[in-house]
Order: sequence, then structure tokens, then C-alpha cells
Amino acid sequence: MEAVLYLCMAMREGEFERILTVLEEADADGTLTAREICDLLEEHDEAFGSAHRVATVLGRRAQSGEVEVIQGQPYRYRVPDRDN
Repeated sequence: MEAVLYLCMAMREGEFERILTVLEEADADGTLTAREICDLLEEHDEAFGSAHRVATVLGRRAQSGEVEVIQGQPYRYRVPDRDN
């Protein structure tokens, strides 16, 4: 059971890292919607499934303060620059 939980956590970590890498490569500043981020992922040949999955990954990271969620329709996400 512990091995399964570790694998799931590692997969989630990998998803977040893929998002960060693409945002850095695209030099994406400011806030973006999950759809905009999903489109960037596709442009960089990173199949991610859906904007909903992107929102889920970023929402989990927002709980620990790694991502800022801007309330609105649709939600927008700000990922701080890792160099700061």
C-alpha cells in the first residue's frame, strides 16, 4: 500500500514539474487559465489530458502556497518564478 501511495505522489510531482518546465520554456509570465496552460503543454508536445487535470494539479499545489489561484470565471493561476 505504501508503494502505491509513493508512486501516486511521484506521478503528481512529475506532473507539476512538467507544467513548470513548459511555463519556463514558453517564458509565460502573469496569470493563465488552466486551458491556456493546457494549450501550452500541447504546443510543447506534453500530453496532459485536460484543462481539468491541469487545474487539479495546480489546485493541490496552491494548498501549500506554491501556486496562486486568482478567483474568477475562469480561475487563473500564477506560478512564481523558481529563481526568486
